[in-house]
Amino acid sequence: MGAEKTEYGADQIQILEGLEAVRKRPGMYIGSTSSRGLHHLVYEIVDNAVDEALAGYCTEIQVIINPDNSIKVIDNGRGIPVGINHKAGITAVEVVFTILHAGGKFGGGGYKVSGGLHGVGASVVNALSEWLEVTIYNEGKEYKQKYERGKPLYPLEISGICEPGKRGTTVEFLPDKEIFEETVYDFDILKQRLREMAFLTKGLKITLKDTREEMQREKSFHYEGGIREFVTYLNKSKEPLYPEIIYCEGSRDGISVEMAMQHNDSYTENCYGFVNNINTPEGGTHIMGFRNALTKTFNEYARKNKLLRDSEPNLSGEDIREGLTAIVSVKIENPQFEGQTKQKLGNSEARTAVDSVVSKQLEIFLEQNPGVAKTTIEKSVLAQRAREAARKARELTRRKSALDGLSLPGKLADCSDKDPRNCEIYIVEGDSAGGSAKTARNRATQAILPLRGKILNVEKARLDKIYGNNEIKAMITAFGTGIHEDFDITKLRYHKIIIMTDADVDGAHIATLLLTFLYRFMPELIKQGYVYLAQPPLYKIEKNKKIWYAYDDPELNRILEEIGRDSNNKIQRYKGLGEMDAEQLWETTMDPEKRILLRVTMDESAASEIDLTFTTLMGDKVEPRREFIEENARFVENLDI
Repeated sequence: MGAEKTEYGADQIQILEGLEAVRKRPGMYIGSTSSRGLHHLVYEIVDNAVDEALAGYCTEIQVIINPDNSIKVIDNGRGIPVGINHKAGITAVEVVFTILHAGGKFGGGGYKVSGGLHGVGASVVNALSEWLEVTIYNEGKEYKQKYERGKPLYPLEISGICEPGKRGTTVEFLPDKEIFEETVYDFDILKQRLREMAFLTKGLKITLKDTREEMQREKSFHYEGGIREFVTYLNKSKEPLYPEIIYCEGSRDGISVEMAMQHNDSYTENCYGFVNNINTPEGGTHIMGFRNALTKTFNEYARKNKLLRDSEPNLSGEDIREGLTAIVSVKIENPQFEGQTKQKLGNSEARTAVDSVVSKQLEIFLEQNPGVAKTTIEKSVLAQRAREAARKARELTRRKSALDGLSLPGKLADCSDKDPRNCEIYIVEGDSAGGSAKTARNRATQAILPLRGKILNVEKARLDKIYGNNEIKAMITAFGTGIHEDFDITKLRYHKIIIMTDADVDGAHIATLLLTFLYRFMPELIKQGYVYLAQPPLYKIEKNKKIWYAYDDPELNRILEEIGRDSNNKIQRYKGLGEMDAEQLWETTMDPEKRILLRVTMDESAASEIDLTFTTLMGDKVEPRREFIEENARFVENLDI
């Protein structure tokens, strides 16, 4: 927030190319025209306001969802320059909103660092909106301009006066129904991203307000502690190993580095990287620098203080990062991202900068906090031993092939087709349902793996325990990919992994346990769209020898309205899959022509929130789980008691 302040006038807005083809190929600019792209429009406008905060000028941002699902973003930054840009011959405001790759972020002196790397934000939002209106407050005047589908309706005009000290920009827009598959904003999706932005920009207050009928609510995010508070938030459902948040801050070669971390008693690592406030889910050079510093510094401390015997090997980075929650945030003037979606940082100098800053300050912290160092190293040694035990156990769970003389699990009823693109595996709760599914299936393409009871909760277990669990071993072997560092997606034997459990509370719990395992140890299966949830019907309705199936209460009511509500109706409420015979199970849940499958997806940009949700629901702490249920209970419909 205390960045060097630079000149920011109309001529600092630089033009790289004209606005073309955005409406024809919106996916190239915002990723998709689905819900993800819809919400991305908001982030693009908010990113511009956050850039003002990073430059030291903006302290507050408001995001309002209007009753008609239009969005209003208000900031108290400097306001977009209103003068004429002499290269374009139009106002800088019109340049920003009508010309692609235009902005104060390309070396023109407007911003030293910026999240909006491509400079396409405002113009793309404008192009993909039915209308957009921008209002700027500057030097006692109010300026306004409105656009329709990217084209100005009139030149920038002075629309009024305001108090002399008022400044900032308000952007209001309505996403175009011709472009987007859906145009209804999700408060929770916006909330997660805006909370993250507030954590990463300490001192900045961001408020999200929903003014839609029956959905009215408001959340504000303001963190003076910045990423320290981010780590505390992410660890709230876990038990920290030590009370301190380890924090490092510094700069090298013009790169600003911030790191906050704390170990907890879990067995999973959660390390998140950000570059100019942009999440980098695939990591990159800044994360490499952090990991190198962490491994080197802890090993040097352990050797120096005799916490590792001479005969013992060094701790691996994986051992030290067990149960670690960390945020690594860098600010860099010319970030080089690999891929258009900015998923991975490529700047080599970022690795050196992070390594240098973290190594020096972490070394000092450990020397001053020997208790923290000892506790962490002891946990790492246990992780090292468990990893070795897991390595031995892993040999027994590798994909069984003719080369190693092992075979697929005995309980697996495999399919005859060997092309993974044609094959699907049903993970079925219970032997009874498993038997019906084996009878019902298409033997050419459908494999059945019945599981007994509830599988191990991997949120509370180390890798060696996971490899020792028979139900999990059966899944790993059947899928063929291996898990963790052995994971190889090219060896996947089925391109549909279908979780089929009872439509009751126990079934939902088993499905959640299975999803927790897949998310923690085979996340690529979810990311690449191979995981599905089967949707068995809740009701069977019979009347005059005709049969209907209903998958929820509204569908049941609709069917009863159609056939008439009378005493001839026989309604059966299915308590479990085992109540269906093979024919019914095929017809309702397994026939590709008739069944309903829900594909499980994950938004990598929301990784920290996904992790927190799994930990809250599946971890040891009761209080965060109770708070989560209380906060979300009012949004649950058709809860099956």
